[in-house]
Amino acid sequence: MDFQTLLSLCLGLGLSAACGFRVFVPFLVMNLAARAGYLTLSGSFEWIASTPALIMFAVATVLEIGAYYIPWLDNFLDTAATPIAAVAGVVATASVVTGLDPMIKWPLAVIAGGGIAGAVQATTVAARAASTLGTGGLGNPLVSSVEAGSSLVLTFLSLVLPLLALAAVVVILLALWAIIRRGRRSGAAGY
Repeated sequence: MDFQTLLSLCLGLGLSAACGFRVFVPFLVMNLAARAGYLTLSGSFEWIASTPALIMFAVATVLEIGAYYIPWLDNFLDTAATPIAAVAGVVATASVVTGLDPMIKWPLAVIAGGGIAGAVQATTVAARAASTLGTGGLGNPLVSSVEAGSSLVLTFLSLVLPLLALAAVVVILLALWAIIRRGRRSGAAGY
């Protein structure tokens, strides 16, 4: 695997992780970056840079971010967003990975891209559940803001410094895993 292929894979995995925080934010930024000539999309994914896609991603991003600030809707959205985030992770990875045979690209996109997006989304579900239980839902807007901001920052980091973005994804997943484990241990200790 050459360095350019490695960078495209890191880019894809960083974008996939960003999809785990918010599904449409990475696609909106990808559209704008591709339209500006900063991002090259692989073959059949050039539709991501189209004007209809720009409109769709912009509307979907506003609706998704806004819906997470509605108290009961945010927990419902987590249920729906989990499989959607995994699919978005597959698409995000497959759309930017270049230089790989399709027999390698697609399993990587499905397993790594979908897996990372799903893992990040699962941790956000756990964080929102903990916030709902701990604050009666009053802390959920803060959780929503952190998630949306994380998606945006990770998307930009992936586009600018893909290797650093992948390192950040690993750190984020390890930190979230540690927080969830600590919460489970303290919850089990209370019984």
